[in-house]
Amino acid sequence: MRFLDVKTDFAFKKVFGSENSKDILLSFLNAVLDFEGHLVDNLEILDPYQIPLIEGMKDSYVDVKAHLDNGTRVIIEMQVLNYEGFEQRILYNAAKTYSTQIVRGGQYFSLMPVIALTLTDFVMFHDIPDVRSEYRMQEVSSHWEYNGDLRLVFYELPKFTKTVDDLITLEEKWLYFVSKAGSLELKPVTLSNIPEIEKAFEIVDEAGMSLAELEIQQKRSDFIMVLRESGKKGIKESYAEGKSEGKSEGLIEGEIKERTKIIRSMNKAGISIQEIARITGLSENEINDVL
Repeated sequence: MRFLDVKTDFAFKKVFGSENSKDILLSFLNAVLDFEGHLVDNLEILDPYQIPLIEGMKDSYVDVKAHLDNGTRVIIEMQVLNYEGFEQRILYNAAKTYSTQIVRGGQYFSLMPVIALTLTDFVMFHDIPDVRSEYRMQEVSSHWEYNGDLRLVFYELPKFTKTVDDLITLEEKWLYFVSKAGSLELKPVTLSNIPEIEKAFEIVDEAGMSLAELEIQQKRSDFIMVLRESGKKGIKESYAEGKSEGKSEGLIEGEIKERTKIIRSMNKAGISIQEIARITGLSENEINDVL
């Protein structure tokens, strides 16, 4: 038995953002978000997930959007790669979701709270040991909360190190599922007594996938892998940095050869030449020469 890696966009949104995922998403949100002592019992998933085309793989993140029964807007995002401007984009998307609720002639008091829930497959806040952190608007000296309408909640998955035998809370069990499902061969008994997690495992069970779905998942995994290997640095930049650091021509050429290999891997994974150009910093003609 094999399961999809839930940290990839295809699997993450298939689990949490599909037409039949409402109960799964409710269980997950009630486990990881503080609704001030209340449980959300209904929501609407916006823009439900459809099986994507293989082409046009230009994003390393995926988001699920929902309206809760108490009016709160929630943006749930899984991000596998860190890049410059990532934190600003999260704040921008949350603020945009908040501000665009008002149409012409609308009233400010009608604005509903927005929660941006972000899970990362990398460490964002190196000075914070906890897997979970939350940010709100506060007065600097007294720390009185100015307004609770905008909340940024982060889960940094590399900081979650509990084993299956250590899982106690529903929050921990959901984090284990998201972090570890892709590396499991059997469903842990500890998680089998939770209907929503059991259903989530069924959704990502490769045995129930079509060949087209498995191909999409593999190409997404390859896409993420080559992005990580490339480190978002172009071949030109590598050569320039190597010369400035006094590296030998042979060493520089070796690094360029390795990045050429990465470019070819990207192409084999189905990534467009335009996207490869954006990632590497090379022109499309230069990439065609490598290919």
